[in-house]
Amino acid sequence: MSDISPQSRRFFLKASGAGAAATGIAMTFHANAKQAAVSLEKYQPEYLNAEEWAFVMAATARLIPSEGEGPGALETHVPVFIDRQLQGYYGNAELWYMQGPHDPTATPDRGWQTPLNPAQLYRQAIPAFNAECKSRWGKDFAQLEAAQQDEALTALQKGAIKLAPELSIFFATLLANTKEGYFADPQHGGNYGMQSWKHIGFPGARASYAEWVDQHNRKYPLGPVSIKGERG
Repeated sequence: MSDISPQSRRFFLKASGAGAAATGIAMTFHANAKQAAVSLEKYQPEYLNAEEWAFVMAATARLIPSEGEGPGALETHVPVFIDRQLQGYYGNAELWYMQGPHDPTATPDRGWQTPLNPAQLYRQAIPAFNAECKSRWGKDFAQLEAAQQDEALTALQKGAIKLAPELSIFFATLLANTKEGYFADPQHGGNYGMQSWKHIGFPGARASYAEWVDQHNRKYPLGPVSIKGERG
């Protein structure tokens, strides 16, 4: 988070997410795809415990804040998406090659370089990060003021807050999962009401809109459609 202003952060997410949504890259969704959406206040986490849920709610709200242009992470139920993914076979890395050796200092193009699966990564990294926040500011991350939360996340991203080597990819994983939940089809728990698709003008799973491919600089007049056929 080298630039933590809501507008610039949202522009980055809009640009990167639109490309990922359009091409289908970097988004593999796994768990509990057919569960009905519920209000965020009534949602009962399936994997995350109370401390973890409070952290994910607070952290995603800073990565894609409610203030500024467009919906935020909480409005689009990004925490629900993350919780369901961690409960499923993404969280367990069931389809991944997880044998060592692992090199936490390796560049991202070398893949997942930790012996922990994503669910274990969250479970170990959140209390470790909370402990660092308590040491510096006297409170868990979720209880900090927004400016302090931004400072803490920036420190984690830049390595000023150092976690154990096997937890070093936590910020990158959290940011990636947040963006995925923001732009995913709603059946996976995030993008509630297809709000992010409406915001960027993405048509979703419409059967055909080929006639619009060559119509540049014209706003697409129809709302998005989800995989289940819901219309936004």
